[in-house]
Amino acid sequence: MTQNLDLTDIQGNIVKAYGSFGFFKARYLFLRVDDGDKGRDFVGLITAKVTSAERWKKEAAPSVTTNIAFTYPGLKALELPTASLMGFPADFVMGMSKRKDILGDDGPSDPQHWDKIWQETVHIWISINGKSQEVIEERYQWILQQIEASRGVTLLEGHRGEDKDGNPVEDLPYQDASVLYDENGIPTAKEHFGYTDGIGDPVFEGQTNNAARVVGRGKLTREGGWEPLATGEFILGHVDEAMEYPQTAPRPDLLSNNATYMVYRKLHENVGTFNNFLDEQTAIFPGGKENKELLAAKFSGRWRDNGAPLVDTPDNESKAEWDKRFAAADVPTQKNMLTNFTYNDDISGAKCPLSAHTRRINPRGSLEYGVKDAFDTPGALVNRRRILRRGLPYGKIKDQTSDKGNHGIIFMALNADIKRQFEFIQQQWINYANDFKQGNDKEVLLGNHDAKNPGKVVLEVEEGSGKPPHFVCNIPRLVETRGGDYFFIPSITALKMIAGGIIDPT
Repeated sequence: MTQNLDLTDIQGNIVKAYGSFGFFKARYLFLRVDDGDKGRDFVGLITAKVTSAERWKKEAAPSVTTNIAFTYPGLKALELPTASLMGFPADFVMGMSKRKDILGDDGPSDPQHWDKIWQETVHIWISINGKSQEVIEERYQWILQQIEASRGVTLLEGHRGEDKDGNPVEDLPYQDASVLYDENGIPTAKEHFGYTDGIGDPVFEGQTNNAARVVGRGKLTREGGWEPLATGEFILGHVDEAMEYPQTAPRPDLLSNNATYMVYRKLHENVGTFNNFLDEQTAIFPGGKENKELLAAKFSGRWRDNGAPLVDTPDNESKAEWDKRFAAADVPTQKNMLTNFTYNDDISGAKCPLSAHTRRINPRGSLEYGVKDAFDTPGALVNRRRILRRGLPYGKIKDQTSDKGNHGIIFMALNADIKRQFEFIQQQWINYANDFKQGNDKEVLLGNHDAKNPGKVVLEVEEGSGKPPHFVCNIPRLVETRGGDYFFIPSITALKMIAGGIIDPT
């Protein structure tokens, strides 16, 4: 953690997961640039309110944040120099919808089924994160005033959601998101399938001075410890895990330094299908209803109630003991219990299946499959595939037996190389499984399961137990893509240069 970052130059959503700081509400806006000069003026107006990554003193923390990013067509519309535009990687230039075959966005997830706004060309993304809906609305009204004053950009409509009376609509001018609240109005870390979410986001050099936060969230050392990941895996202009500067940085350095790429995806959760599938599978799972939550944990890699890692709690008895220790522990110890684990003693997947969501997203060095000293570091096959996860749930569930409605997760991934990081995980680890020696068995929760060619996964058992493995078959598509694109999040310096029209690639 010796890396020094200019936090005043980095946009705040890169370094901070705002939800962890009490920003439980969010609103996302998407705009089109109609005039280059006036569009740059608008960027200048918004830049004045952009939230940096500077550390907040408790008494001076803001109540609302604002951040901004651009698609490739957006940067082109803002008239960046051709030499700069040519420096962006092909995945970003193409945009998400044209990468659908790589991402597995087929069937109900095909771009033709996305929210109407994604049938247009989006240029600018603006996020508002707030501690209350009131401050969200206040900042939103301010942005509307800047849009009107600039006369160079248009706020795009076309988000699915609900009006004030709860009726479904398809032309909202923004996408709202919020943490989910329990029956007592207390904010939770849950998502609509009932899982505890947002655990174990990566930590990189310069992000924190708290060594305890790195445990289970950084990279594994050969000695079994944890170190922060290289900053360049997430922020351009810094050295990455290959000891190189990211190859995805456009010219000049002032445009790319302290920037990153963002993947924005609106993911609809088929709650009715999930609940029905879980019940059907529970009926044939060893132990039946008594093991329903264990089976749900097998899908995710963590138990739904508190996020206990399955590799440490592989059955009801060990989970009960873990829960006692967890309830009696202080907060730092609880965080350690949630993140400080590996799959070294579970290479076969008997405890945490090789199809489980958390294991597919971050295998924690287990892809060496027990080969001692196969690489210089145990995470050699993993460390270059990590992503920062941002975002919040959206919508409310009105009927737990139905997929209808507008509810899911606004998922945002930040990385220095979309193709190497996010797209690789999506294509090779979620929708394919050769790296896990599971053929083409998809990850249970996020896999693009095809009704015409039903998928399956194998839940292994301990060797020598005398029990047969359990097959989970006919997995339905549980999550559908409803829209999204690839964005470039510039530094504060670059925002000012874009606004001033002074980007010089020479």
